Order: sequence, then C-alpha cells, then structure tokens
Amino acid sequence: MQEDQQFLENLVKALVDHPDDVKIDRTVDEMGVLLTLDVHAEDMGKIIGRSGNTAKAIRTLLRVVGMKNEARVNLKINEPEGGRPMSAQSTASEAVESSEAETTEEVEPAVNLDQAIDDLKI
Repeated sequence: MQEDQQFLENLVKALVDHPDDVKIDRTVDEMGVLLTLDVHAEDMGKIIGRSGNTAKAIRTLLRVVGMKNEARVNLKINEPEGGRPMSAQSTASEAVESSEAETTEEVEPAVNLDQAIDDLKI
C-alpha cells in the first residue's frame, strides 16, 4: 500500500464510527494520484464536516503528503448508497426555519474587503 493511501486510511478510520466500512481505491494517471474514498452512510458527516471543512483539511494534508513524494494527490469522496436524500417536506420545513431565523437575526455588514478577508481567517 502506498504512503498516501495508508495515510488516508489511518486518518479516516480514526474519524469514523464504522472503520471496517472504509474503502480506498488508488489510481494513477497523467494527472497524478486519485484516491477514491468510500465510507458508511452514517459517517459521511464526519468526513465532510461542517461546511466541508474536514474534507478540505483532509485534501490539504493529502497534498502535503503528495508533495513529499513528488506527486499530485487528489481525493474523491463517493456518496454512499442509501444516503439521506432530502425530501421535499424536510426541505420546505428547513426553508421556513431558516427564513424565520434570518428575520430575527441581524447581520452586520463587513466594513470593507480587508475586514471581510480577516473575518474569513484565510
């Protein structure tokens, strides 16, 4: 098993509740290395994270591992079968809840572009 694949497997298995369901396929082509990740449906939220932050962090770490091995490493996360598709009813109720939240909260606009970038902590 290659170093990048082993790194991803160890990292993901430490994050999920169903480590036995973690499956990683590795393919190499002219674009570099592609790691395809499959996890249990209940673990998708742990891998993606809030606003995709965990997935972004995993991809960043994989790029660092790839740079160490002089390879471009990309990650594809497969959506598991039996995932939670959003029904029309839940979408409508969430839309009502979010619109109610928007009317009660006041959001201060960013003072300028520099302040907005600082708020993003980039």
